[in-house]
Amino acid sequence: MSIPETMRAMVFRQAKTPLVLEQVPVKQPGAGQVLVKVLACGVCRTDLHIYDGELDHPKLPLIIGHEIVGRVAGLGEGVTRFKEGQRIGVPWLGYTDGTCRYCRRGQENLCEHPGFTGYTIDGGYAEYTVADQRFCFPIPELYADADAAPLLCAGLIGYRSYRMTGEGVERLGVYGFGAAAHIIAQVAIHQGKQVYAFTAPGDIEKQAFARRLGSAWAGSSDELPPEKLDAAIIFAPVGALVPAALKAVDKGGVVVCGGIHMSNIPSFPYELLWEERVVRSVANLTRRDGEELLSLAPQVPVKTDVTIFQLEQANQALAALRGGKIDGAVVLVP
Repeated sequence: MSIPETMRAMVFRQAKTPLVLEQVPVKQPGAGQVLVKVLACGVCRTDLHIYDGELDHPKLPLIIGHEIVGRVAGLGEGVTRFKEGQRIGVPWLGYTDGTCRYCRRGQENLCEHPGFTGYTIDGGYAEYTVADQRFCFPIPELYADADAAPLLCAGLIGYRSYRMTGEGVERLGVYGFGAAAHIIAQVAIHQGKQVYAFTAPGDIEKQAFARRLGSAWAGSSDELPPEKLDAAIIFAPVGALVPAALKAVDKGGVVVCGGIHMSNIPSFPYELLWEERVVRSVANLTRRDGEELLSLAPQVPVKTDVTIFQLEQANQALAALRGGKIDGAVVLVP
């Protein structure tokens, strides 16, 4: 595969400032790294948090994007997991030290010295990217490039959030019916659970989308469901949804906050937490999450609903995601 010296990339230089299309050098892979020719890159709400300055420690300048599907275009020294031409996915968690106390006890998602694709490591809003072979995954052949991209974060963080709801869940609430929710709803329904979808008040289009995917009920986030829930996942970055979800879950219910950023959680009476209800957050992902979801998704089969923008339309894609009017996920293609 012929590798150019430069590539097009949408470059982030300052919070709340539009990304700029630039011609930048193609980096060479180092030891243990692969050079990836980007075929598709999902646009994630985390990208908006970076753009808005809510995640305020990015490398600068930065190439955003961490739901990357591409083909291996070059191999660094010592790479054995992949071959040139192989299609792979690159997720949010791009590096861990492997030696800190969290890594040693199997909690690499909490690593003390991590690297994050599209935040502290250049990502996929570009024609090429470089990634650590240890944190890449083969992509199931069932999926086209753009359809696979949302699985790499919306799917993985959604799946980790779903796992954190625990065993014995029959009725699952999902607050914020976007990219992650539309994937995990399909997994939950496939596994025999009833899904209750909560959207922004009055968003009847998203509610209809949730019903089309098989949700047992869909309504506004300021409503209570017709039955008490066993667990709820909050994907919308709205702190006020925590007490709302606690009010909706039954005794012993679990409320999982699935985002990397959320507005402040308002105070609420202890009685909403009493009777052994639990509130917990989810941080990042592990390679186990990736392996399990990418094995499970073709079995369901999960079908992602994607709206495609060209690479140079990254600013419009971010605006579309912010507007919340797109069903499913947003994906860039070079």
